[in-house]
Amino acid sequence: MRILLAEDDQTIADHTRSKLELEGFLVDHRASGPDVWAEGETGDYAAIILDLGLPGMDGLSILKRWRAAGLDTPILVLTARGSWMERVDGFDAGADDYLPKPFRSEELVARLRALLRRAGGGRAKATASAGGFVLDETARRVTYDDRPVDLTPLEFRLLALLIAEPQRVFDPIEIARQVQGRDDDAGKNAVEAMIARIRRKTHPTAIATRRGFGYTLAGEGA
Repeated sequence: MRILLAEDDQTIADHTRSKLELEGFLVDHRASGPDVWAEGETGDYAAIILDLGLPGMDGLSILKRWRAAGLDTPILVLTARGSWMERVDGFDAGADDYLPKPFRSEELVARLRALLRRAGGGRAKATASAGGFVLDETARRVTYDDRPVDLTPLEFRLLALLIAEPQRVFDPIEIARQVQGRDDDAGKNAVEAMIARIRRKTHPTAIATRRGFGYTLAGEGA
């Protein structure tokens, strides 16, 4: 899942991004108000973490513009401001949740997952299955043929991508872009290595290869 992190404090941004990536999220970070506004308008994100104190354009103004434009992405507001009136202003502008600084990264992750569950219609939709795999987004667990599989965060993210569209053949570069945020040869090679590891942990035919096209969960390799 891709998350937009809008935070101008580099220390907070680095720590938050590291924690989210360990939890299996793909994080895009922007630090200035105008960049955040433009990215939120055009990017395809599962959720946005928005600091109100951004330079160039404050977070509250960005939030109002997004909602006025019809953006319905779940938004978790971060701010050092602590008064109840500012919280009310944030909710009135369209925030889905509010977390004052300083915060613990564990709480941020828990609140983010709660937002994603609500946006998806509840906990049941956090579980997906295809090709013998069952993936639980909330618990970060995977089974194959009813056996637990121990995956790294990147492997988990790759498998979640394939399970979301099990009949689709994904080009390795597209997988690298969505899983790692890169589209170069090194990213493609990393995808091939991850596929090989997942097969070793499950079954050689668990992920099929369509030679010249890419990877899919539908059917045997060709």
